Amino acid sequence: MPFDGTDDQIAAVRAFNRFYTRKLGVLDQHLGKSPFSLSEARVLYELAHRDDLAAKEIGNELGLDPGYLSRIVQSFDEKGLITRKPLPADRRQYQLSLTAKGRQTFAKLNLSSQNEVAAMLAQLTTSDATRLTQAMATIEAVLEQRRSQPAAFLLRSHRVGDMGWVISKQAAAYAADYNWDASYEALVAEICAQFIRNYDPAREHCWIAEVGGEPVGSVFLVKAADEIAKLRLLQVEKKARGLGVGRALVEQCLQGARERGYGKMTLWTQSILLAARGIYQSAGFKLVKEEKHHSFGADLVGETWERDL
Repeated sequence: MPFDGTDDQIAAVRAFNRFYTRKLGVLDQHLGKSPFSLSEARVLYELAHRDDLAAKEIGNELGLDPGYLSRIVQSFDEKGLITRKPLPADRRQYQLSLTAKGRQTFAKLNLSSQNEVAAMLAQLTTSDATRLTQAMATIEAVLEQRRSQPAAFLLRSHRVGDMGWVISKQAAAYAADYNWDASYEALVAEICAQFIRNYDPAREHCWIAEVGGEPVGSVFLVKAADEIAKLRLLQVEKKARGLGVGRALVEQCLQGARERGYGKMTLWTQSILLAARGIYQSAGFKLVKEEKHHSFGADLVGETWERDL
């Protein structure tokens, strides 16, 4: 059932929108001190990153009114930024491409925008910049609508060689995103080694997510107690995020635990792992314990989450 939101939450979102547009300097509808409006800049961006787009596709992608988009296209055409030709299937629709002048214009606009954001981030500490971008990723993940035709992925059981992939990807991802040190890699290696040495298929399992035959995610179901299963090492590669891989892995882990006769599932995560926490919460897990600790070269808040099966 959809959540309507309380008056306080609605007010908070509106206040954030006002703050954010003011902070980025787009309240006057012009971007990066350029002659382009925010909508015009978005159209330029789409044309610079995708070849031979139909005007209708851009309108649908960006949610622009057809009349407004038509005026943008006409303006770009008059300025020599684009070429347009009728689509063979429907000559009322146009296929758009940037000219050399259009690409130069976009490159200048893109560099200006990048420099402005870099200047804003330069005023922050490394920790604050990380918190900011993590929060932005959470907002995007929560508000992004599922694509009508997401890239296909499949879940399979682990096989020889997968543990090495899990260790490598986990260590590299957390070092890059959170600056965790090699002690985290050692922990993941220990978990994987113990899983292989003591593997009991009647009670435990590991699932690997694949896209086009390439591993992009993983999750482990292990025994915590006779009646309690533990979810461990949920991981989704950045290139596969937004496809629903993380949610699918957690749901598969829950189903696997039910099939193996467990009555409860638990997991341990960190407060800074916002995307993962969102998945756990939407899957019915409840936060039951928090504890500060220093691990992997960082000050963290460990969290225990649980749910009945």
